[in-house]
Amino acid sequence: MLPGQKAGFELDPRLENESQPVMWLGLCELRLRDDRRWPWLILVPQRPGIEEMHDLTPLDQAVLTFETNMVSKALKEATGCTKINCAALGNVVRQLHVHVVARSEGDAGWPGPVWGYGERVPYRREDLHKLAETIRSRL
Repeated sequence: MLPGQKAGFELDPRLENESQPVMWLGLCELRLRDDRRWPWLILVPQRPGIEEMHDLTPLDQAVLTFETNMVSKALKEATGCTKINCAALGNVVRQLHVHVVARSEGDAGWPGPVWGYGERVPYRREDLHKLAETIRSRL
């Protein structure tokens, strides 16, 4: 169990299978999506049964906003990207999670959304770990 993880919390298997843990932030576990087409981080609030932001307590909502902003800034600095996209869709994976994606002109699918564009292209393990370490060092 992660530090601060609430009893009964379980990470959705789809999130677990397509991402790697980066670090514990406080409210959220920060994960790196294993898709080298875009630097893509995922924040997962460690609260059981939460599907929507409004399901969180007001304090947890504020912490989620703070952590999302902190991660967005770190990702932009680490990648030098043109734009940061943040979203919490949850149409397929209902568990509340926030995507933070670095986008740059000319990347795969630019300027369209990342969802539904092609097939995931996994990182080489050493590149995945290097990016995770770069993000950790900026947080």
